[in-house]
Amino acid sequence: MDTTAIETIITDQCSEHHAETDIHDLLAAVAGHQGIDASEADLQRGTEFVYAYIRQVPYMIKVALTAAEMVGLREEMKQVVAMVTRYWEQDDDIIPDHLGVIGLLDDAYCSLTSMQAVSDHFQLQTGKFLFPDDLTSANKAMRKIIGEPYASDLDRIVIRTMQETHLVQAVKKLASEEKQILFARQSTIWNHNPAGDMSIDDLAGLGLVEN
Repeated sequence: MDTTAIETIITDQCSEHHAETDIHDLLAAVAGHQGIDASEADLQRGTEFVYAYIRQVPYMIKVALTAAEMVGLREEMKQVVAMVTRYWEQDDDIIPDHLGVIGLLDDAYCSLTSMQAVSDHFQLQTGKFLFPDDLTSANKAMRKIIGEPYASDLDRIVIRTMQETHLVQAVKKLASEEKQILFARQSTIWNHNPAGDMSIDDLAGLGLVEN
């Protein structure tokens, strides 16, 4: 699936002269709400994290599609990616796109949590990770940056995407009867073991990682 449109949006918004300042100020406000007087070094590291998170979306879409094809889930994953892509195309979404780079945070979070949700379901059913990248810690940090009620609204979109694309049912067919029973009891998009979390230790000074 072509990610050119998403890549163009990311390049354009991240290249705006005020983009870095906007992210810097947002992170300072997020830290301030937690009673943290963040240092400039912490804010710079946080800004770099946000840029890296947003820019990872096209790469992860390609990885997810390739991995899904290898295990017979390509059509379902294509539907997930199609829904994610439509969210990028919406101007008036949960965080409006007219806010520039800040308006991409919800698009990126929706995309990467959707990719991770598919991998989580696959691992829960088969014991194997769908792809090596585990974005759980990064997604949790971005969730704190986005804040409520917006983050919960986005989580509901991800859950609805899993339901409407019948991805969960398709994954269940890959599992043994024993695994299917376990799935019925424990399934949740957050229920998984890490495959190698993205390092986010540098975000501690902003209050974005759990102690």
